[in-house]
Formats: sequence, C-alpha cells, structure tokens
Amino acid sequence: MTYVPTIGLEIHAELKTRTKMFCDSKNDPDEEKPNANVCPVCLAHPGTLPVINREAVRHVLRVGVALGGTLADYTEFDRKNYFYPDLPKGYQISQYEHPLVSGGSLAGVSITRVHLEEDTASSMHEEGSGTTIDYNRAGVPLMELVSEPVIKSAEEAGRFARELQTLLRYLNASDANMEKGEMRVEANISVSKLDGKKKVLGTKVEVKNLNSFRTMERAIAHEIQRQTELLESGGRVTQETRGWDEGKQSTFSQRIKEESADYRYFPDPDLPSLRLSELEDFQHQTLAKSIPELPAERRERYLKLGLQADDADLFVKVPLLGAYFDGIASSYPVGSQAITLASNYLANDLMKMISSSAKATKDRRDSEDRDSEFNPETIISARNLEKIINLQMAGKISSRTAKDLLAASVEDPEKDPEDIATEKGLFQVTDAASIGKVVEELVRTHEDVVKDFRGGKTAALQFLVGQGMKALKGAVDPTTLRVLIEEEIAKSR
Repeated sequence: MTYVPTIGLEIHAELKTRTKMFCDSKNDPDEEKPNANVCPVCLAHPGTLPVINREAVRHVLRVGVALGGTLADYTEFDRKNYFYPDLPKGYQISQYEHPLVSGGSLAGVSITRVHLEEDTASSMHEEGSGTTIDYNRAGVPLMELVSEPVIKSAEEAGRFARELQTLLRYLNASDANMEKGEMRVEANISVSKLDGKKKVLGTKVEVKNLNSFRTMERAIAHEIQRQTELLESGGRVTQETRGWDEGKQSTFSQRIKEESADYRYFPDPDLPSLRLSELEDFQHQTLAKSIPELPAERRERYLKLGLQADDADLFVKVPLLGAYFDGIASSYPVGSQAITLASNYLANDLMKMISSSAKATKDRRDSEDRDSEFNPETIISARNLEKIINLQMAGKISSRTAKDLLAASVEDPEKDPEDIATEKGLFQVTDAASIGKVVEELVRTHEDVVKDFRGGKTAALQFLVGQGMKALKGAVDPTTLRVLIEEEIAKSR
C-alpha cells in the first residue's frame, strides 16, 4: 500500500501597527513590563466598545494584493466563542464567512483565505508558581493565512513558510520573528492511502507549538511517519490536536480537534460591516501602487544576472545586503564578470568574515530569524569593494590577492584599498625579468619534480606553480606563471 501525505498550513503573524486591533493601547512586542499596554477595551470591561484599526486592515489587503488574491468587497468581524484564561472577553474577534482576502498563491502553494483577528494574552507557566497572564499581547492585530491542503512534504512546507516571512517583511506588515512569537505556524497533516489509482482520504491531525521552521519541518516529517506506521499496523488515525515535544522529537496528543460549529461564530454586533470598495485607500489599484518589488520578482531578477540560486536567495532574505549588491551591480553592464565577482565576495567571503566577527555573532545565512536590518556598509563601504573588484578586473591584483585585500580592507575600513595593496605588496608582478628569475630558480632547485613532469606526471607542474605563487606572494597570474614554467622546462632540456 502506498501512502501520500497532504499538508495544509495555518500561519498567524502579528501586524506592525501603532495601536492594538480594537483599542488605543500601544502595540509594542518589546514591552517587558507585564500588563503595561492594556485598557478597558482590550481587558473586556463591561460597556466598552471596540473600534477597527484601519492600518491593520490595510496591511492584510496589501498582503492579499501581493499574493494575487481576491479582495473582499463586503467584510465583517465575528465572535469566535471559547473560554480560556488568555481570552479576557470569553470570545475572540475574528472573521469567518467574510475574510478580507480569498485565494491567491505563494511559492507554488494555493491560498484559501487571509483574514484579520485579535491576538490572545500570553500565558506563562512556572513550575511551583502556577500560571500567570500578561495581557500586553491581548488585542494585538493578528493576520491569519490558511493554505490549501496541497503541500506534499515537510520541505515544501518549510519553503512556503519562509517565503511568507520574507514577503511580510518586504511589505513592512510584520517583523514575523518566530523566536519572538510574532509569526506562529500550525500544520494540518493527513496521510492518504493510494490503492491503485484510487485515493482514500486520510484523517487530519493539527500540530501546534511549532516555534521555528526547522521544528515545523521535523514535526511534519514525524507526524507523516507516525500516521503511516499506524495505518500499516491496522490502526486508525484520530482527528485531534497534537503538540510537539522538542526533547522527545515527537508529537503528543493534546485534545480532540474542534470543528467550526464548536466555536458558535456570529457577527460581532459592536463592529460595523465594511464595504471596502467604497473606501479609496482600500481599492485594489491604490493598494497595488504601494507594493514594492516582491521577493519572487527580486529573486528572478538576480537569477537573470547570472547569480547562484543560494546567493540570490540570501540577497532576497536580507534586503539591505541585496540593496548593497544592487548599488555595486548598477556600476557594471549586465553580464559583466564584475557582477559575478561582487556576488561571490558578498555572499561567500564577506559573509564568512561577518559571521566570525564581533559585529555579528550569528551566521545570517543559517539563521531562521536573520537580522533583516543588517547593513554591510558597516563592514566595508560599497566604494571600497568596487575598488577591489576594479583592481581585479584590470588585472592589477590576482583573485587570490583580492581576497587578502578584502580581508585587510575590512580590518582597516578607513584606508583606501589601493594604498593597502601597495603597502602589502599585493599588486601583481608584471615585470617579466622578476618572474623569470623565480621561474629559473624553481626549475633549477626542483630537478626531481621537473623530471617527474617530463615523465608524464602533470601534478608535478601544479606543484611548481604553487611554489612560484608562494615565492611571489600570490601577486602573479597563475596561468601566466604556468606557461612560463613550461617554457623554462622546455629550454632546460
């Protein structure tokens, strides 16, 4: 029997607004003092009335435009009824039948809907002290995106979630840092039996408590394996909500999964319904004008410039690094080798230096919540990097000494790279007499190696080239050096 996984994602993201979703309390994810940003509205005091946050609605509509979704004309807010200590009203204001956005796609994954709701408070469980509640987060604008159940693997789910995080940052809708809880992922997973060509639908299991992309991928992979093994042994999958145990690297049962009817949705009588087409700021054409170059568009542009896929992805996910590269690349014609050099130096050499320096304590290529505000100008100016590239393109320094010059320029960013190259003797030796003396000495002092080369051992020549590069401190073109060594060996027969 063949088993096919089907995965759908529900992703929540806290939106960047000055105030909360339905009141004037400050929306500050960095507030450390508990219950500092609260008011009678977000604490659900009797007689208070909520007011819709216009900027939060605009954020979600812009996300909808970027996803290619359909923006609602008519929309309303509903009450989602359930009781939990972190929900002061006893219900959550959300959207059910009339979401702000329907349809669209991202990274090849179809979207069901994107709607707007309010976040809950934060529960803190301390052993021996019980549970305390911080209401700073209660009422913060929360975007929920629901994907179609079309994802087939943990890796595909990871790609989609990472791309959504990048998109939200480009739109300045959310910082979407998972480590801060600003973006939270839930996965709905089922395993279907494929009996011949007939697909027997499986039972959906929701997995919560996924606080990083890697955790999400591991949880999905584990749940696919768990359900498959259960079915193969003749068991049945229970529709339920499960959590993720990081220590055991496995899911565990939490509760039987609720259906929408369990929440008793009904329109919130305190909030007006909206006819978005009557509001000029919320019309599709107006919103589309505010959309910047999107991550997928930027990635495609880099690939057309000839960049490696990993480098293009890095420049997309760290926008200031991409802008820094764009500034350098604009100085050269499309297709120029200088553009490739700039990409290589930034994505490889410079990033290695940055990740090991005191100015950056983590490797941003591997970080899940990489610092999107990182500015490479603080490491080396674009002007100095361009000078290094121009020196290499002009043949004044070799590819090897260019790396040395880059490292030296990072260490002394105020000094001109040309002055550093002069001080350290990094300019290529073009004086034929100087190179000739080194070549003659190599051939004379390595008679056994020369003999091996004449006997057909090509590796012997590479040894001589390496020794010559070492003697000349890398300041010579290796191809030129190879030719001169071969000519000297031929003359010395």
